[in-house]
Amino acid sequence: MSSKEPETMQLALSERIRRNMDTFTPSEKLAAHALLASYPFAGLETVAQFASRASVSAPTILRFVSRLGFSSYPEFQRGLRSELEAQLETPVTKAPVHDGSSAGDQGDASLIHDVADRLQENIRATIDSTIPAVLNAVISALSDEKRNIHLHGGQFTGSYASYLATHLRMMRRGVTLLEQRNWKDRAMDMGRKDVLVLFDIRRYDPETLQLARTARSQGASVILITDTWLSPATREATHLLPAYIRTGHNWDSTVGILLLCETIITAVTHQLWPKAKERLSAMEQLREGM
Repeated sequence: MSSKEPETMQLALSERIRRNMDTFTPSEKLAAHALLASYPFAGLETVAQFASRASVSAPTILRFVSRLGFSSYPEFQRGLRSELEAQLETPVTKAPVHDGSSAGDQGDASLIHDVADRLQENIRATIDSTIPAVLNAVISALSDEKRNIHLHGGQFTGSYASYLATHLRMMRRGVTLLEQRNWKDRAMDMGRKDVLVLFDIRRYDPETLQLARTARSQGASVILITDTWLSPATREATHLLPAYIRTGHNWDSTVGILLLCETIITAVTHQLWPKAKERLSAMEQLREGM
């Protein structure tokens, strides 16, 4: 299978499955859900093992693979292994920005345009990959003042968890930012009236999966904002919002995650505006009186 799209715009297999779910037959959907529930490892099993996991026949697995654009099961598995390698890339193993001379130090104006072009690709791809029904469900959950909101992020995404928590806290009550030292204590009290928002991109944080699993086991809803290779916590997510992060340089970009956060903030503000306006006004009065 080949693609003429730029590297940053190529769809991950998981994303192609999500986009085309409605086109699959009922048995193919079982295969799709089984793969996404244990991605990508279910697809690295033999055809017979994958079929058993999905409770379908081996021919169904082969038809499913063909529907995804692969000419054979080995080609399908090579694609999954390639994605698994991409999940494990580090700034050292990713494509270098340059070969020794610093374009930035030389004042090369082309560098900023190159970076901007790649970020714009990620923004467009994130928009295209966002399913409106999922985004609306996320906005509805975060706008429901009867529910408590908890947010948690990793090394590169913790700042986004804090950013979104700060805005939500200004508009409504019941918003908590979970930190490494306290999330286990907080998770013990989660239940059906709680919503957990997790941020997790490659290289994924094992504790994110543990937190998601704990929250789901106690009835909480889990919103996961991740990359297109999908965090292991995906299997526990109630709602999934993937963002494009690849740049072709040493460092991934989180501009797609920022786009999702800004969209959520704008929508929740609109949903809660009458009460949020009163809350914001009270905050301003409190600040002026200090």
